[in-house]
Amino acid sequence: MTRTTTRAAVLRAMGAARPYADSRPLAIETVTLDPPGPGEVLVAIKAAGLCHSDLSVINGDRPRPMPMTLGHEAAGVVEALGEGVTDLVVGDHVVMVFMPSCGHCNPCAEGRPALCEPGAAANGKGELLTGGKRIHRDGESLNHHLGCSAFAERAVVSRRSLVKIDPALSFAEAALFGCAVLTGVGAVVNTARLRAGQSAVVVGLGGVGLASVLGSLASGATPVIAVDLSEDKLALARTLGPVQTVNAADPDAVDQVRALTRGGADFVFEMAGSVRALEAAWKMTRRGGTTITAGLPPPDAALPVNVVSLVGEERTLKGSYIGTCVPGRDIPRYVALYRQGRLPVDRLMSGTISLDDINAGFDRLHAGEVVRLVVTF
Repeated sequence: MTRTTTRAAVLRAMGAARPYADSRPLAIETVTLDPPGPGEVLVAIKAAGLCHSDLSVINGDRPRPMPMTLGHEAAGVVEALGEGVTDLVVGDHVVMVFMPSCGHCNPCAEGRPALCEPGAAANGKGELLTGGKRIHRDGESLNHHLGCSAFAERAVVSRRSLVKIDPALSFAEAALFGCAVLTGVGAVVNTARLRAGQSAVVVGLGGVGLASVLGSLASGATPVIAVDLSEDKLALARTLGPVQTVNAADPDAVDQVRALTRGGADFVFEMAGSVRALEAAWKMTRRGGTTITAGLPPPDAALPVNVVSLVGEERTLKGSYIGTCVPGRDIPRYVALYRQGRLPVDRLMSGTISLDDINAGFDRLHAGEVVRLVVTF
């Protein structure tokens, strides 16, 4: 196979000034892709969602090696297969998963592929799980974003970054299952293992948070309470089902939640990526309850915890990464729930944009104007 050229959104430096529509931190460049090597796949990207995890690289909150082709929440079509890839065929529809799993390290052997050690190491270095980099421009190798680099017309990825999906699902909807749905719903059903009748509060109503609301409703939680600063997002949450809402800007927001849950919720999910939101979530959790965070604040963020309440109230504080998922198991399950009408993921879609409009799209995401914008190709 020969090399392939593709247009891609390349970030060469973090911390650009806003508005991004003016500073244009993401440059649309023509890059060259190596052919897929052993265990790798060339994917034609059809849709890629704009996520706060991308935004946090652009603004420098989550430092990554530069230059980098961004994008990690995507769906597409298999175009070519590297040596040894026998369980996919050209034309298959796939969703990308931003933590590839080797299948052999201790976490993978324990059934926790979201914590794959070689996958985390590869992501940190901007490489594929199979080793090295496959994106080049003018003799320079570009870093991969979480093994995906999906803000591009095409991408070479590890086979272990892909899950085959039902081709009847639209690409724009399918893309959301690789991050927002996998993380948000997974936090409810895998990390919390929430049971019907237990109470759930979700703090932060981005794509992941609203997916947690959907997961809580599908799991039979009662009540389900959504908390955010945006009245528009609170209104959207109320349209998803029997959801009560509290504006996080209210001085008595914590007291409101504790009153609605008779002293605190069984599970409180913090999805805003802020220490202040996590502190509020902790206060909204009942004695014996569990606070779960999937938000990713800057690496130096720290949470002060009252150890006496942790012990004396038998509290639990848990992290959830990619919804404690097993991607090959969970994505098809969540797609099936969507097809049954029990997980209306399409309600999270704020619209589609072109690759050329991606910088303005991140302005809208930063401003909280959208839940999920999707670049379509």
